[in-house]
This record gives sequence, structure tokens and C-alpha cells, in this order.
Amino acid sequence: MATLRVALCQINTVVGDLDGNVARILDAVAQAEEADADVAVFPEMTITGYPPEDLLLKRGFVADNRRALDKVATRSGRVAVIVGFADGNPEVHNALAVCAHGEVVGTYHKRHLPNYHVFDEYRYFRPGVEPHTLYDIAGVRVGVSICEDAWIAGGPLPQLVTGGAQLIVNINGSPMYGGKMAVRERELAHRVSEGPVPVVYLNLVGGQDELVFDGGSMVVDARGTVIARCRQFVEQTLVVDVEVDDHVPTEATFPIRAVTERTVRADQLVPQVAPVHGRLDEIYDAVVLATRDYVRKNGFSDVCLGLSGGIDSSLVAAIAVDALGPEHVHGVLMPSRFSSDHSLTDAQALAERLGIEHRIVPIEAGHQAFLDMLAPSFANLEPGLAEENVQSRVRGVLLMALANKFGWLVLTTGNKSEAAVGYSTLYGDTAGAFACIKDVYKLTVYELARLVNRRHARTVIPESVIVKAPSAELRPDQRDDQSLPPYEVLDPLLMAYIEGDATRPQLTAAGFDPDLVTRVCRLVDIAEFKRRQTPLGPRLTEKAFGRDRRLPITNHYER
Repeated sequence: MATLRVALCQINTVVGDLDGNVARILDAVAQAEEADADVAVFPEMTITGYPPEDLLLKRGFVADNRRALDKVATRSGRVAVIVGFADGNPEVHNALAVCAHGEVVGTYHKRHLPNYHVFDEYRYFRPGVEPHTLYDIAGVRVGVSICEDAWIAGGPLPQLVTGGAQLIVNINGSPMYGGKMAVRERELAHRVSEGPVPVVYLNLVGGQDELVFDGGSMVVDARGTVIARCRQFVEQTLVVDVEVDDHVPTEATFPIRAVTERTVRADQLVPQVAPVHGRLDEIYDAVVLATRDYVRKNGFSDVCLGLSGGIDSSLVAAIAVDALGPEHVHGVLMPSRFSSDHSLTDAQALAERLGIEHRIVPIEAGHQAFLDMLAPSFANLEPGLAEENVQSRVRGVLLMALANKFGWLVLTTGNKSEAAVGYSTLYGDTAGAFACIKDVYKLTVYELARLVNRRHARTVIPESVIVKAPSAELRPDQRDDQSLPPYEVLDPLLMAYIEGDATRPQLTAAGFDPDLVTRVCRLVDIAEFKRRQTPLGPRLTEKAFGRDRRLPITNHYER
């Protein structure tokens, strides 16, 4: 048996920050060198950050990214470096480079381009067609591939094994959704069953706009067993000794390019297999990472949000504190004539327990001023939704004014259940920069609130907030269940309609009340125009509003 010492360099890149990404790569390479690694492996499109989207349509950007790759290659030495970049002009490829001894030894172009869910790689890239090359790294024949190549039965991975590879390196920019880690492990086990050699799976970590990359880079042995895994949602350089069979396969039919010589070592590293997150921990850590990266990568340090004393704003405040620290979070309490006493006291209690700066800005004067201005137009008409929504829009104006004055970003607090049925006010509670829980259903909001308290080992979010009936408090004694079905009924129906793409007859056949199906589906359909105007938020499911679900606003199907 031979051993290849591999550094899994799970780094958090920034799209377009070519110099910064090069610095991050070289820092990790230095760690790999210190650990006496043979090869340092980096994520998909490491140089550019992923996904660079329409930056790839700029020829200057592609040329600059190639020059940045040359900087990495120049600094490479005995440790081989496998790093992702954009290659080619005028046709662009999603590519990786193998670097060593100060030069680019070889390149590989991704063969299978995903064009589903959040991916539209055919917009930017051409698939690779060049013959495979194997790379002799420290005496081990290594085959290389990129992301989707590992998901194709009979694709590049088994072809590389048949051609003589003793180990496969697969670099990725794989965004998470709930339970994605198990899917990845299953697919890698399938590929190993087609060609029994170890696979090094290296994934990106970090938040990029709506996408969250959870890391979880791993090594799967020739039996399909995970023998090493990086932690999820954090940067990490994990060095692993991977055993490969000297005799399987016995012959190599693909050309072999020498990279580095074998190093003799006396020490043997103990494998580290980080545990996989459970459902709630995965959601929570994803939202925290997404919030932190969106704020910081866009050059901000502080955020503000409206604190209503309700469950949604309480959870978002806790997320912001865990993402940025309490000194960077500002709560704004904006009571109206309809706000209950406990809403104010609950919001104050939350702010004090989180240790965040908070202020009270009553909206009564502004609300009344708008009503006075509108009085001639609304004369002889019954008060209704228009008057209620004025309050929400006053609050949105106040939050945006504070953000403008102090250089903050506004976090909105709406959840997926509300966004689905349009239970929100455009330019009011939807006004802001980032919607932390946009892809979190209401019932899960309650679960996450209790998770926050368990993680802190104390009651951060008051119990009174968790158990109270949800309400927008825009009219006397208002409750959500006066306008919507109970969330225990609503959320399963929404999941089936949105994420399952079920039709109304299918929902009825599944046991949902026909009248409720008609009502809820209509609410979802007509709210599409609202959702298009709301802030982006982290994608946590396979069918998030935005990149995943692109229904036409003007749409009469099943209306």
C-alpha cells in the first residue's frame, strides 16, 4: 500500500476578490507545507470565487483570474496544488489547475455542467472534451474532476479508474440544502462502487448572496466509507493520510504527467471525521454563516432590525448576534396604538438578554400624520388593510433612515410561510437588505427559537415570546389565525405545493381540504409579485423562492 498525504483546504472565498482569494490559497498552502502534505486541494472556482455569474462574460475578468492563477503557481513548491479557476478565451471552461515547482503542470475542464435548481452553467461554460490525464503525485496516480462529474453514473470518475487512477480528487462548489450531506455521501459511494479507489471530495464553505456552501469536505475510501471529514460551516485545513492500492489498477491507459516525488515519512496521521449536523443545527448554522458573510463581504459591520416582541424578530436578532456579535446588532422597538404591553416588554427583555443596543421609537405621530394626509382621499370609506399597512411602512421608513444615518444594513424578519401566502407588507416589513429566515417555515422558526435557548443554556428568547399567539398587531386583538389557517395545517400544505410542485387535485387526493387547497394555492400564486420585490435570503431547501422557483408573475395557470 502507498500513502498520499492530502491537505483538504476548505476555504471561504469571495467572488471577484482575486488578490484576496490568492492570499487565502497561499495561507492554506503554507499550512499544507508545514504538515508535510503531498498535495493541497482547493474548491471549485477558487480563484474567482463561486459562482462568479456574469463576471465571466467580461473577458478582462477571465484574463485577470488567469494571471491570479499564475501567482499561485509561481508560489507552489514540493507540495502540489489543485485549485479551481476559469480557463479559456473566448470559450470559457470551469477548470482546475495542477500546480507544482512554480508552474501549472496541467489543467482539467469540467465535463458535466449542471443546469438545474440554482445552477445555469451552460450560460457561462463549455464542457471539457480533452482526453483525461493522470498526475503522478508522490508516486500515486491521481485523476482529477470537478463537482457534477462525480454525480454521473459511468462518467469521468469510473473512466479515470479504468484508465489507471489510484485516487480521484473531486473539487466542488456544492451549496447546501437540508440533508445534502447524506446525498453527497450516497453518490460518492455509488461512484466508488463503479471504480474502487479512494475519492477526495473538497467542498467550498461560506455564504454568497442566496447560496450557502457548507463545506463538509471528506475522503471516501475504496469501500465507500468516509474516513475523514472537515467540519461543516467553518474554514478548515484538514491533513489526511490516504492509503491507495499499489496494484489496482495494474496498468494505466491514460497518459501520466509527473508532478512531485514520493516523500518518506515516519509519522502517521490519525483520521478525523467531524460529525454531520442534525436538521436544526444545520439550518441555524447555515443562516448564521450566510448572514455574517453577506454583511461582512459587502463591507458592512452592523445591522439593525425591528423588534416587535414576536417570535420571528426574536429569532433573527439571535441569529444576528451569533453572526456578528452583540455590539454590531441594533434593535428598534416601534410601538403603535395597537401594540400590546407584553410586546414591548418581551422585546426589551430579549434585547437585554442578547446584550444588544436598542431604542424605542414610537410610530404613533408618523402613523397619524399619514392618516391625516390620506383623510380626504379615504373620506366615507371604512378603515381596512390600507390603514393597517401604513403602520408597517412607517416602520420600514424608520429602519431605513437609521441604517442610512449610521451605515447599517437592515435585516428583515419575514419567514417562508408568510412569504408564500403574501402575509407581508411591501415596502414595510419587507424593506431591508437581507432576509435571514426567508426560507424557514413558521413551525421551524419555533423549533429554532428553542434551539437558541438550548445552545446558550439559558432563556435568551423569552418563553412568553415562544408560546404567545402570533400577530402582526396592526389592528385591535389581531392574530395570524384570523387571516391564515393554523401553521400546523398551513406549513405541510405549503411544502407539498411549493417544494413538491403538487397540483391542486394531487393535494386534495393527499387529504388536504379542497376549499383550503384552493384558497392557499391562490394566495401563493398571487403573491409572486411581492416575492420578486423582497430582499434575498439564504437558500436552505431544494425549492427556495428566488433562484430555485421562477414562476411567471403574469400567470393564469390553475387560477
